Amino acid sequence: MSKKQSYYIQNDLIFIFFLFVCVSLLSIYNAQQLEQYGGENFVLKQIIWFTIGVCIVAAIQFLDLDQLYKASIYIYGFGLLILAILLVSPESIAREINGAKSWFTFPGLSLQPAEFTKMATILFLAATIDKHKTKYGMQSLKTDTLLLVKLLIIIALPVLLIMGQPDFGTAMVYLFIAGMIIILSGIDWKIIMTLILAGALFVTAALGFIIKFPDLAQQMGVEAYQIDRIMTWFDPSQQSSDATFHFDRAYMALGSGQLFGKGMDNLQVSFPEAHTDFIFAVVGESFGFIGSALVIFLYFLLLYKLVTLGLSVYKHSPFGSYLCFGFLSILLIHIFQNIGMSLGIMPITGIPLLLISYGGSSVLSTMIGFGIIYRVAVEHTIHNDYLFK
Repeated sequence: MSKKQSYYIQNDLIFIFFLFVCVSLLSIYNAQQLEQYGGENFVLKQIIWFTIGVCIVAAIQFLDLDQLYKASIYIYGFGLLILAILLVSPESIAREINGAKSWFTFPGLSLQPAEFTKMATILFLAATIDKHKTKYGMQSLKTDTLLLVKLLIIIALPVLLIMGQPDFGTAMVYLFIAGMIIILSGIDWKIIMTLILAGALFVTAALGFIIKFPDLAQQMGVEAYQIDRIMTWFDPSQQSSDATFHFDRAYMALGSGQLFGKGMDNLQVSFPEAHTDFIFAVVGESFGFIGSALVIFLYFLLLYKLVTLGLSVYKHSPFGSYLCFGFLSILLIHIFQNIGMSLGIMPITGIPLLLISYGGSSVLSTMIGFGIIYRVAVEHTIHNDYLFK
């Protein structure tokens, strides 16, 4: 192997990804043994998605960060375009699923544009921050406010389109991503704290309004199922058994796994979306507390790698650094929300556990992000090699 080829072998990222693939396939295999799936082979489909994802990662390595930087505005624009097209598409290719028009549906294939637009938005946010800091060398309240306005506009456009579907859960993911990047962008903390306080007050007021006046909230456009989920999360004891069904079954699955789990082919608790939204409950029942803890530790290793890589590349590539932290924010909100709803501490949403849950759009979009981060790691290795020659 030549030295140039060795740059593209990032052993730590490859090893972590391999472990995630193993956990994903084992968990999905166990989930599909439940009677509700009728023997459908989701493992084979997941292998196909991961294979396509690896090809995407390899293809991204032919692009350098400078090319991604220059193309970010066009990638972002394309992301907005497909979100807009989705809203006006006929039922034949964009039918409503669970009350939301979030998917393009073709024979044998469904794609969720909002998943792919996440990394497109992060690319443009990172490029905007880098370009702004290059243009305005001296930081001031005026320049920080200008940067904040730019970032809020960039994130508002996809959020408004996603809320039009409506998909509240995915919109919240976008807002979390924006919040993380804004905090790490170097904007004055006085501005950030004001924004955080305003956001916290708005969310608290909105939740309080929905809980206190659910009928009025529904008249104002909040979907009935969204109100039910919030009410169930806020006080499950006051809800019907139908409303708390998902929580109850997830509790039962996680608790029945005990310390070491039931092993392969021994699942006894069935619940909807076991292979996607509630895959962590399958992990808990199959591999117990020990297995669940190891999965969380595996996520910690990946997040730690992203933090160290982001901090390391900042001096020579702020753009690459912001990409690392943007991808980290995607993983962080998905991990917290998905595991949290399985434990009953977060409301139920259709947010998958990335790199483990079954799904074409979530796997491919995550692999696009992983491929970009892999490229950041490759260029960091090349930079260090030339630096210490």
